[in-house]
Amino acid sequence: MAETANLSLGLAVPTHPREVSPEVASPPDGRCVTAVCEGRARLFEADCLDWLSSHPTASIHAVVTDPPYGLVEYTPKEQEKLRCGRGGVWRLPPSFDGCRRSPVPRFTTLTAIDLARMERFFRRWAGELTRVLVPGAHVMVASNPLVVQRVTTALASAGFEPRGQIIRLVMTMRGGDRPKNAHEEFPGVSVMPRSMWEPWVLVRKPIEGRVQDNLRRWGTGGLRRPSEDRPFGDVIRSHPTHAKERSLAPHPSLKPQSFLRQLVRASLPLGRGIVLDPFAGSGSTLAAAQAVGYSSIGVEIDSRYVEVAKSAIRALSALEIQTR
Repeated sequence: MAETANLSLGLAVPTHPREVSPEVASPPDGRCVTAVCEGRARLFEADCLDWLSSHPTASIHAVVTDPPYGLVEYTPKEQEKLRCGRGGVWRLPPSFDGCRRSPVPRFTTLTAIDLARMERFFRRWAGELTRVLVPGAHVMVASNPLVVQRVTTALASAGFEPRGQIIRLVMTMRGGDRPKNAHEEFPGVSVMPRSMWEPWVLVRKPIEGRVQDNLRRWGTGGLRRPSEDRPFGDVIRSHPTHAKERSLAPHPSLKPQSFLRQLVRASLPLGRGIVLDPFAGSGSTLAAAQAVGYSSIGVEIDSRYVEVAKSAIRALSALEIQTR
């Protein structure tokens, strides 16, 4: 396949990637309606479990996603509090240097019941997901140091092979706080370390035969190199999402395009196939796929984020991004 240089990333991308056909993009029972069609991206407004259950078998080649973890932060009640600025279970960081940081969920508030619910959610999701993936498809899932092992275990219980983690090096707003309501009494104490990294779970659906056999038949089984002489690495230096991107695609867990484009590109080893984001939010993963020349499908249940994605996918994908 002919390739052309993506100057903003220094990566090679396919000139003529495989298009998303209507037969692949639309579930057969017609329950889900395409809400956004932008270039090679298709976004459906639906519950991802319903969408997955009706999607054709062995039709998706990779998954890159940042899920809500089935937690209370993403219930309608808490989302409404977040939108109104009341916080709820969301942590609303203060402003620094005139910049307002994005809210982050309070993972430290999870009870044993919450954690058990989260594991059940991921096991169910993984069970639906494995059927629609081709053999050798990689799944990349954003996580958190406090729950990453539970997520990995849940995915493995559905038959996925753990393949390590991808580490996003970034200083977050999680951790580092002094004791609540006692910060003056204990000014030299942090309850938890300030998080300086974000783990992404990496798993793979089992391959058929050898990797080269799977690559020939399905186009999956490995990760695409940034160049022939440089393998894809599992540590990526990053930064908090810039204000410009947040203004184009307002979402509390928006990841920067400079990071997402590297993940998405690596997910299809031969540069062809379909990347799925079953928790698409405002469409940042689909925008990253568009930027590197891939076909993609997203599913999002929140109509307000779907509305944002109608303009965000095109706007984010058009950004000139430099990697570090």
